[in-house]
Amino acid sequence: MEIIPLGILAQQHSMNFFMKLTATLLLLFASISALAYFFWYKPKFSAAAAKTAFRPVKEETGKYLLLRLKQKADNLSLYAKAHAYNSEYCFMVDMTIESGKKRFFVYNLEKDSIEMAGLVTHGGGKNNSGNAIQFSNTPNSLCTSLGKYKIGSSYSGKFGLAFKLYGLDSSNSKAFDRFVVLHSHACVPNEETAPFPICESWGCPTVSPPFLMELKKYIDRSAKPVLLYIYN
Repeated sequence: MEIIPLGILAQQHSMNFFMKLTATLLLLFASISALAYFFWYKPKFSAAAAKTAFRPVKEETGKYLLLRLKQKADNLSLYAKAHAYNSEYCFMVDMTIESGKKRFFVYNLEKDSIEMAGLVTHGGGKNNSGNAIQFSNTPNSLCTSLGKYKIGSSYSGKFGLAFKLYGLDSSNSKAFDRFVVLHSHACVPNEETAPFPICESWGCPTVSPPFLMELKKYIDRSAKPVLLYIYN
């Protein structure tokens, strides 16, 4: 039997202790960093900031985005007039934009302009193994469903204020049965976080609590149902 000197044993124990300590410190640092992202990095919201936080500067939105919005809005405007929906403004979500950037738009159909913009989640997907967003109308898929939605009545649910959604296309026809609703969550910031993504949902278009309150103003003052259009 080989006899290992006590000095070498002590050295090995010391190295093992150092490696465990280093691993523990790295894990602690990662945990603190994750918490810091949500509680420190995430911009604070105040009443004064409410006036500007969700109002995009036209130059910053980009000509391509504005053109794409207008193209989608032209068809939506015709649909709204033909089916007795609000034809003055609508809500539009461009899923080709990364989640850390504002991609939920309050669009003025009469002026062809963006009135407000905010961050919104997409569904994480039950079987998602890559970075690409998965879209599905299948129950329990936890995916976002593309298409036009009628925004229904409000109610108080698991996450507080929420609005029922009714899918108007074959691609989102099961939205109501899947309990896909428009609601808010504290994990969604008010300001952009790109290149870092925001949290994901189970298929619901989820916004920040202050942004939902701004959207509520548009919904409440409309005599006709407001359309929400999620597209890619």
